[in-house]
This record gives sequence, C-alpha cells and structure tokens, in this order.
Amino acid sequence: MAVAEPNAPTPAVPPLTLHCPACDNHYALQDLAWRCADCHGVLELSGFTPAFPKPADLARRAPTLWRYAEALPLAEPAAITLGEGMTPLVTAPGRPDVRLKVDYLMPTGSFKDRGAVLLAALADNLTVGRMIADSSGNAGTAIAAYAARAGIACEVYVPESTSAGKVAQLRAYGATVHQIPGSREDTADAAAQAADEPGTLYASHVHNPFFFHGTKTYVFELWEQLGGRLPHTLVLPVGNGTLVLGAHLGARELLAAGLIGHLPRIVAVQAASCAPLATAFQAGQDKPATITAEPTLAEGIAIARPARGTQILAAIHSTGGSITTVTDDQVAAAHAALARAGLYVEPTGAACWAAISAGLVGEPDTAPDPDLPFAVAPLCGSGLKSKPPTS
Repeated sequence: MAVAEPNAPTPAVPPLTLHCPACDNHYALQDLAWRCADCHGVLELSGFTPAFPKPADLARRAPTLWRYAEALPLAEPAAITLGEGMTPLVTAPGRPDVRLKVDYLMPTGSFKDRGAVLLAALADNLTVGRMIADSSGNAGTAIAAYAARAGIACEVYVPESTSAGKVAQLRAYGATVHQIPGSREDTADAAAQAADEPGTLYASHVHNPFFFHGTKTYVFELWEQLGGRLPHTLVLPVGNGTLVLGAHLGARELLAAGLIGHLPRIVAVQAASCAPLATAFQAGQDKPATITAEPTLAEGIAIARPARGTQILAAIHSTGGSITTVTDDQVAAAHAALARAGLYVEPTGAACWAAISAGLVGEPDTAPDPDLPFAVAPLCGSGLKSKPPTS
C-alpha cells in the first residue's frame, strides 16, 4: 500500500464556481453572476463534492440544517443562523399513511429559510453590501431576515398583490420593498434589472444554485426522521421549483452515498389556473407550456414562466413521478381541514394536502412498507402571513 510522503502537499481543492451547462462558461463567485452572460441560461454550482455525516456524528449535533455540514457548500455562519431546520413530522388528519412536515415552523414562517440562510452566508463571505430578491412573499421575507442578521442592505421586489402581512414582515426586517404592478414575471424582470448593478448579489431563490443546497436538507431531515429511509412518494408544491429541485438533489446525494436504494417518486402540485409545468407534463413536452395565468389562492406557486422549468420536468420524470393540479375550491377546503386539525397554513401551503385529499397522488405499485408513510408533504408557509381563502 502506498504511503504518502510526510511533507507531501495537501491536494488542492477546486474553487467553487458557477457553471453554465449550455455554454460551458464558468464564473467565479466574486463575479456575482446570476445567469450566463452569453446565453442567459441558469447556472449550476461546480467544484463542490458533498459528503454525508456519519450517524455517530449526527447524534452529537444540534437539530438544525447545519448538522449536514459536510453536504453543504458553505460553513455554518455562526452570526447569521437562526437555528433553522429539523422541523416536525406529524401524521396527516385521517390519513395514518401520510405525514406532513411542518416547515412553517421555520424562523421566518416558511421553508424558504433553508435556502435563504445559504444566500446570506454567501453574501457575507463575499462581503457584498447589497442583496436583491424578488418573491411572491416567503422567499423575500426569508432573505430579508437573514440579510438583517448579516447587516447587509436588502431590497425585495414583490407583486403589488402580495398579502399585506408579508409586506409588513419585509419592512419589519428593514428591507426596502418595491411593489410591482402586473404579473409575477413583471416583478422578476424589475428585480433582474436592479440585480446587474455593481456590488449587488441577486439573492434569487430561482437563479442562485446555493439556494437548492439549502432546500435539499428537507429530504435529509426526512431521511433521519424516518429511520434512515424515505417514503415512496414526495408530494411537493411547484411554482419556481425550489423545493422540487432541492429535494431531488438531496435524494440523489443520499442515493450516491448508498444511504437509500432508489429515488422516491415526486408528485408535484400546481394551481389549476397557473399550471405551465402540469400542462407540459401531460402533453409530453420537456419545456414549460406557454399559458395565460389567472389569479389563484395559491399565490406562492403562481409562476407562469419558471426559469428552471426544463430542469423541474426532467427531475420529476427521472423519479417516475407526475405533476397534478388543484382548484381554488380544493385549496380552500384543504386549508380549512388542516386548520381544524391544528395546522394553520397559508393557502399555498394547503395545495399538497388538497391534491392528496382529492386522490390525485396515486398509490404505490407495490405493497407499501407498513413501517413507512406512503407519502410525505410539506406545510410550507404560516397562515399568519396571509389572508384566509375566500373561495
């Protein structure tokens, strides 16, 4: 067996870069690039090889998402973290074969804290003076909170229709709020223009791949909470796909580490009145369909032009999953049912439960494992942020 020389240099660790898969361009993190300069395509993180902590190490660590330090591309930001992660897993009302992960118990009231803390840590590491985000509410409030912790100026662009509770939360964190008339896409366009100003980190939960390395911890926690296994089906909301892509990434990393034997099936849920991904999936297309969006109670997933739509469709196909839609009436009914079971979510947070309750998720092809739930769905955002549904 070869023995390393005592004074042999430590192998160099490749630097983290942002990579355009279409053009093969690489950008240093310090460039603050948020899309490819040539093709305007989305960027991926390159130069990072994740590992997974040993069970003995996990047993000694705090119940936060930073317990998976080896699998995250940035070190825990001690002065920024709010203890995010390890949210409860509870039995769904009337469905002992389904679990609900209560991610609205995150510090700012939504699952977006998982990715926002990574973006704030990145901004802090790069010593940028300004962060910009666009959001229908939850991603913006999460980024504003962690920017406040980091002492970084933050501007958040939101649709004019964003609920007053979310706007108030943004302002309470000290963020400058820009309320943009028109569609969710108009809001994203306005933020993108501001994001190109020098010294600005576009803390986009859609474009910045560090965000997905935060949301992948949703699956890591499930794996731990279910005794080192994952359920047959992950039911996930999808608009811009931040949780679908993060969950798919996390499951792939668990599979590569030999910690699970196969990928769980992903069933994604869209609002029926704004469903470019479901429309494309049902038509067998590999790109989001062109649609005319209509208003919906599920404002958090009302995305007519998801920038990573092709990736989302490919991820769901790779698991043997599907994309379904729910109506506003179904969302309202699910919202009320969850509240009567002690779970008060924003309307978007009821979309997955609406799909399960309506029988839109399907059943496993093989006999279910009696020791595992058939499906797990997230409760993504607190109901205290939004007006209750009126549909």
